[in-house]
Parts: sequence; C-alpha cells; structure tokens
Amino acid sequence: MRRSLFVLLGGLAAHSFQSHAQTGPLATQAAIPDTIVTGTRVPTPQERVPAATTVITRQEIEERGYISLAEALNEVPGMRLAPTGGFGSQVSAFVRGTSSRSVLVLMDGVPVNDPSEPNGAYNFGQDLLFDVERIEVLRGPASSLYGSAAVGGVINIVTRRATEEKPFTTYGEFAGGTQNTLRGGLGATGKVGQVDYLFSGYSLSTAGFNQMAPRFNMNIPERDGVNAAQSTGRLGWQPNETTRVEGLFRWRDNRFGLDNVPTDDPFYSGQDIRYFGQIRGETALLDGAWTTGLRLGAVQDKRSYTDLASQYNFDTGSNSSYRGQRTTADWGNTVRLPDFSALREGTVAFGVSHAYETAYSVAGTPGFQAMVNANQHTTAGWSALQYQAFERLDLTAGLRHDSVTGAEGATTWRSGGVLALPEIASRLRAAVGTSFAAPALFQRYGVIPGFFVGNPGLKPETATSWEIGAETDLRLFGRAAFLTPSFTFFQSWVRDLISYAYSPTAGISSLVNVDRANIHGAELGLTLRPSARLQTTIAWTITEAFDSATGLRLPRRPETMISLTGRWQALEKVVVAPTVLFTGRSPEAAYASYANDGTAYPYPRYNLAGAVVNVGITWQAMPQASLFLDARNLLNSKWEPVNGFVIPGPSVVIGTRFAL
Repeated sequence: MRRSLFVLLGGLAAHSFQSHAQTGPLATQAAIPDTIVTGTRVPTPQERVPAATTVITRQEIEERGYISLAEALNEVPGMRLAPTGGFGSQVSAFVRGTSSRSVLVLMDGVPVNDPSEPNGAYNFGQDLLFDVERIEVLRGPASSLYGSAAVGGVINIVTRRATEEKPFTTYGEFAGGTQNTLRGGLGATGKVGQVDYLFSGYSLSTAGFNQMAPRFNMNIPERDGVNAAQSTGRLGWQPNETTRVEGLFRWRDNRFGLDNVPTDDPFYSGQDIRYFGQIRGETALLDGAWTTGLRLGAVQDKRSYTDLASQYNFDTGSNSSYRGQRTTADWGNTVRLPDFSALREGTVAFGVSHAYETAYSVAGTPGFQAMVNANQHTTAGWSALQYQAFERLDLTAGLRHDSVTGAEGATTWRSGGVLALPEIASRLRAAVGTSFAAPALFQRYGVIPGFFVGNPGLKPETATSWEIGAETDLRLFGRAAFLTPSFTFFQSWVRDLISYAYSPTAGISSLVNVDRANIHGAELGLTLRPSARLQTTIAWTITEAFDSATGLRLPRRPETMISLTGRWQALEKVVVAPTVLFTGRSPEAAYASYANDGTAYPYPRYNLAGAVVNVGITWQAMPQASLFLDARNLLNSKWEPVNGFVIPGPSVVIGTRFAL
C-alpha cells in the first residue's frame, strides 16, 4: 500500500486521457497515472495534496489476495470495518471515529450509496474486485467537493481501463480451495482506431463458514454460503488528443446466507443486485487553458431478504424487498490561472451537479418491516482554487453549497496547505474544513408499523474538522528512503447527530437532532525499505470518539488499530505478501451485546480485541501467467468484530492469473 492522490473521476475537472502502460508481464490495462485529478479537483502531484490518502493498487490487490472491498479496506489507517457475517452480509465502515453513514463511496467518481438503506450507510460487504484497478481512500471532511455523507472520508472504486497497446488482449483468473470455493473471471480489452473497449465477467461460489459465534447455546452450527456474479463493460471514443467520450456499465448479483444473532437460522438468506452505468465526455478549449466536461450516471440497488418459517424464527417467517435509485448529472470545468509574483501554477475548478434519489419498499409478510416510499432532489454548486507559493508551499481552498428538496441545505468549505522541505526530505501538511450528512430518505419518511415513524423535519448532521501531518524520508545504509516515519493528528466536532427518541404518549419512536460527538486521534506510520526486494509498513491508529453529552465512547470505534503489511520478493519470480491486522477493544451499543444464552444486555459492553494473519504468495511461472496461493486467518482466530459474529475461519485458495 502506498500514499497517493485521491482520484476524482466524477468531478469532470479534466485530465489527460492518454494511457500509461502498467508494468509487469500480466499488464492488460492501462495503469492510472499518479498525477491526476485530486481531492482539490485539480491535477496535482501526490506530495502536494493537503489530505491523508491511501491507495490500494491492482498489484497489491492481487499479491495480497484481496477478493472483496471489505478485505482490502481493512488495512487502511483510520478505518474500522464491522462485518455482521460473511460476504454479502452488512459490513459498516467507521472512518476516523465518525458514524457508518459518514462515508461516501464513489464508483469511478459517481456516488453509489444506496438511497434505500435506512441510515444512508454503504454496505462494504457486496463488492468483488476483479474489475477494479485501484481503491482510493480520502480521509477527513470532503463535503466541499463531494457533498453529503463525506464527513469521515470518501472512497473511490476505480475500475480497470482499456489497453491501447493491442487491438485484442484477453486476461483472466481461475482458482479453487477450501470450503468448496470456486472463483473465476475472464476479460477482453483493446483499441481499434479511435475506439477502445473492455469487457469482463467474474463469479464466486463458496460454502462459507458459520459466522455466528460458537459460544452461543443456540448455535447449530450451519454455514452461510455465497453465489456471486458480476460483469463490466467499457467503451471509449477519442477523436483527438483533447476530446473523449466514454461509457461504462457494471452489473452484480449476490445471493448469500445470513444469521440473526443470537439465533443460528439456516433458512435466512438475502440477495443484492446492482445496476450501474455512466456516460461522460470532456474536451479542452482555448489551447488547453480551459477544460470542460459533462457526466451522466445512474445506479439502482435491489435488495431482498427471506426467512422461511421454522423453529429458528418462532415459526413466523418474513420476506422484504427494497429498491434504491440515484440519477446524477455533473458539469465540471478546470481553468489555468496566470502567475502573480511568488504565486504560480494557479488553477480554479468549478461546476454544478444534480442528483435525484428514490427509495421504496415492496410489501412483504405482515409484521416488523421497514417501509419507505420517498424521493428527493439535490442540487449543488462548487469551486476549488489552488496555487503554489515560493515553489514549495501549495495552498488549496474549496467551497460548495447543497440544496435538498424539503430539507435544510448546507454550505461547506475546506482549506489546506502542504509545505515541502527538500533539504530534510520532509513534507508538512495541514487542513481544516466543514462537512455534512443529509438525513436518509428512510430517516425522514420511513415507517415501521406500530414501532417507528420518520421525521421529515430532520436537519443534516454537520462537522468541523482539522488535521495536521508530516512524513520524512530518512537516508540510511546508502538508500535514499530506507525509513519513512509519518504522523497525522486529527479532530472533529460533530453536531446535530440523528438519534432515536421515544414518545410515551404516542407509543412510538422517531428521530431527532440531539446528539453531539467529540472525536480526536492519530494515525502513525512507519515504512521500512532495507532492500529493493523487501518493504514493510506498520500503521497504528488511535481513536478517541465520545458522546459529548454522556462522555461515553461511541459504539464500534476501537481505541487502537494496528496493521502490518509486507512485500518480500523471496526469489526472482516469487513474491510473499503477509498481513497482520490487530483491532483493539470497542464498546457495543445497549441491547447489541448478547450473553451465551442469547440474552441482550441493556447497557453498553465492550467487544474484546482480536487479530488475524493472512498471506499471499505469487509465482510468476512464465511471462504471461502466474500461480498464486491465498491463505486467510492462518491462526484460526475466533475474534468477534461485532458482538455475536466471528470472522471467517482458516481458508486456502490456489489459482492462476494470465494475460494473453
């Protein structure tokens, strides 16, 4: 893993569409360059960006054996994943101590958070990575660029690009292993004249594990298996060097088993289907001084859950279905500005975006069921300015206003700077800004008959945050960057948090803006490069997240997290990539912790700390093919990241990757 720029493909601020060939014998797509559109919406080198970013490349995905988005994000500093089962189950993310609904996820720059999810939170347990080129994480407030939900950070899933080297190239992966696991994918890409293309398909089937904690008296046990499939298509037309039109379509269908802690239920299952597409075009004007572009995107999520009547659910049974849709339109521009004395390389980016969201539920069996049928429009205008002063100080500023139909809007801003100190091979970084998360459609208009009714008057959750960080490359034993220590200190004050409120007179619950949170912490890193063949990185995150009114720690925010990743080229063609992840203890909310007999505790309790050890081994057997072995949870940890749910047990998968 390495620090890099945060890619903004959805901002439509322009960047060159020239392809850059991926290194390595299995290269089949053009690698995305390091200097592209960043968190400032301006093409800027990585070391000049005033934000903490992490990039997981295609090479790292393959060498470490990551299959799902949740697996890959586990190692990111400041990010805590909370899974409630295996692949397909709900996986929430808490970035820098903020809530799970405070993370915005983009697919090639287009927001893909499901509008029908009750809290507007993204489910990180659904995405496979065969068609992903890189995953970019921007930590800290980013609403001045992206709008709602970008309180804790933004994650951009960047799909693979088409190659321009040949008219036709095929690539693929096939593997099998324990738990009756079979997975495979095949893709084709190339360029013919002014047209380039990429098509791929992938499937995963596994019997899975029993994810319910074995300590429960009601554990049968039974496995929660998965059958998943996805396909991706990309088609681009580039008539000249400054103009490009591109279309992308992506589909996935995941079917999976679930458990309803503290009951192990073999008849509980779910299905998650997503359709995603976008069309974008951009061109350069005025000899390249002004670049303008337009993007249209759409995403639809269809979720359904079925629990057949049995002794495990008190013979009632249930089924429910939800559909969320979002259509977006973005117009973005980048303009080069003239130099003024010591100020150089000035650029301004600006644009307008609009989103239309709908969420509705399909009537299922009577009983406890969340229901919603609502829609909303969001229109925003944004701008970002950047200059370099004295050839070493990069200054950035951004401003945005979002208007939401029937709800309170928000104006957000962010400013920051990076000071280069080449004399001591160091970089200092600081930033401050505001952010917001608009209430979800279910929070405003949802109903659970007899239990809950939404509050249309909810205000957005807002936050003010700052961070300061630095990193230094230390020359030792003749190597320019033998050791690189880094640190980032951060703090956020979150206001108007949405919380449940019970009305004794009405006998029903609703939501109100009453809570506040105070969050601060540190992200500490150390990278060691003793040789060209060996590199290891340790990242230590300390988080202090508290409810300002009660002084209690916020649920599922661990006090400490440590990740240790390495890459050892043991032989000329063999790479070993181990990963060790440690998560400290964290509190659970009241009634979310269970004793062994299934009794729910009416007060917060702490989940114990836990660790997991994984390793990936790759052998480049021939120029166009490699063999790999991916081993997970080697020490058979029984850690419960969420009370009642254990991490998957030990597994081994062996396979091959090829490019022809």
